[in-house]
Amino acid sequence: MYAITIPEPGGPDALVWSEVPDPVPGEGEALVEVAATAVNRADLMQRQGFYDPPPGASPYPGLECSGRIAALGPGVSGWAVGDQVCALLAGGGYAEKVAVPVGQLLPVPDGLDVVTAAALPEVTATVWSNVFMLAHLRPGETLLVHGGGSGIGTMAVQLAKAVGARVAVTAGSREKLERCRELGADILVDYREQDFVEEIRKVTGGTGVDVVLDIMGAKYLDRNVDVLAANGRLAIIGLQGGRKAELDLGKLLTKRAAVMATALRSRPLAEKAAIIAAVREHVWPLVSGGRVRPVVDRTMPLRDAARAHRVVEDSSHVGKVLLTTG
Repeated sequence: MYAITIPEPGGPDALVWSEVPDPVPGEGEALVEVAATAVNRADLMQRQGFYDPPPGASPYPGLECSGRIAALGPGVSGWAVGDQVCALLAGGGYAEKVAVPVGQLLPVPDGLDVVTAAALPEVTATVWSNVFMLAHLRPGETLLVHGGGSGIGTMAVQLAKAVGARVAVTAGSREKLERCRELGADILVDYREQDFVEEIRKVTGGTGVDVVLDIMGAKYLDRNVDVLAANGRLAIIGLQGGRKAELDLGKLLTKRAAVMATALRSRPLAEKAAIIAAVREHVWPLVSGGRVRPVVDRTMPLRDAARAHRVVEDSSHVGKVLLTTG
């Protein structure tokens, strides 16, 4: 088969289309013929040499895919050769085939084509596990999503609205904010021109938000705590603004607030399987019913992965950028 390899870390041109051995499904795994994968920030970090795959995972980038089951490893039940699926991966999506633990497989939702389904696994697993399983967002509460125009952001807006929450977003352009409004966002903040703490305090009468989904890390830590309401929860899922910052614990004590940080890729298989099961139970009916949809900015051939990485690095997209093998 062919896959996108990274012989040496570097810029987008470090991605090389190479012939590599076919994967073989092991115990509890399925072999998926990949129809499409998606570009995530983690792929850019891996290309640059900053985010190696977990031990035992495929060395190729790609944290999700969609396609067709081509073979089943020993001990697999509940799935059949020919099933159309999408999957959460620890790596290997940028390839024509990938071996996947069956606990990380999802059926392609009703009403969605197999290519578009590649935009779902990583964002739905990330949003559901952090916003709902960890931070316990409830109907009537307010969620702040940083990077509202991203794949995770566009999914977080839709899922929060679907459960009856109010949603605030930050984004870097009026176009992205307008797209967020179309998806249901109630409070729009242009982080290039506005301070999100001040703007949200104005709109909420000084109360703040109940949950923050943050991709920035250190750069936003202090202000994220400032914008939390009493009993608020800050879920950090990215470090685009750095790893280290000072935290005033007095603010947390006063607000009875919590700061949590998670990564999805390195979780044990059992935890990933539990998240995927929860996504299938709670999110898939919303997708099949048309209440929630992946936002796809553009689709490119897998051979053009370098060009796709440039698009994501420039943040010129809204939603997901997909790569297809066909």
